[in-house]
Amino acid sequence: MGSMQVEQSNDDDDEADEAMLPHVVSWFWVQRFAVIETGTPIFVPQKIYRPYTEADQKRYITECDLKPIIYFFSSNPYEFGVTLDNAIKSKHRDLQDKDDPMFEGCGPSVSIRIEWPGYRAWTKQIPTNDFKTPKGPITRAKLAKNLANCVKRFIEWAAKHPMETNADRRWKVGPKHIKLDDLMLVSLHHVSKGSWQPQLRLRRPLPDFPAHRPRGVAAATSMTI
Repeated sequence: MGSMQVEQSNDDDDEADEAMLPHVVSWFWVQRFAVIETGTPIFVPQKIYRPYTEADQKRYITECDLKPIIYFFSSNPYEFGVTLDNAIKSKHRDLQDKDDPMFEGCGPSVSIRIEWPGYRAWTKQIPTNDFKTPKGPITRAKLAKNLANCVKRFIEWAAKHPMETNADRRWKVGPKHIKLDDLMLVSLHHVSKGSWQPQLRLRRPLPDFPAHRPRGVAAATSMTI
């Protein structure tokens, strides 16, 4: 029992250390202090991506110079977030600083990580440069469109796969569930070397589904009733 207590204590220490990392603090700061005028204050409860091994976490997070948050502010009304529906259609009229260059000093591509609740982790690479003439970094507007396309592809992929056992069914994605036009892009966070993760919030409340129960439990309950 003593060894189990030590192991549990070490796990708690690891979680406490992770919670103190600046990029983790910033992630939750956005959720707490975002200015919200439209949609809901409900953020998609993603886990923050981190490499699997402790050595890689040290190499790619703690010893890496992670870049500041990239925000997507709307000006009409002023708030944190733009709709993915507008972003994917290149409707950027209300996106603040839409022509600012992004990813300056980064490599030719970055990995976009989505850790949607109830599904396996998903990733896709996007270019950091715009290949128009002259070649240069992509703009905030182009990045918003690229991220909207990433989320669209994630939803298409996830809709073909079952959710994990005991997952909260309210977060199910697909044509009859959460779709691209239900989401707003709030910010993009540098979570490890070469990896960025979008912060998303809902435009509409979650459906009021009952909590998931194992099939046997549900059957027994209905028989009792």
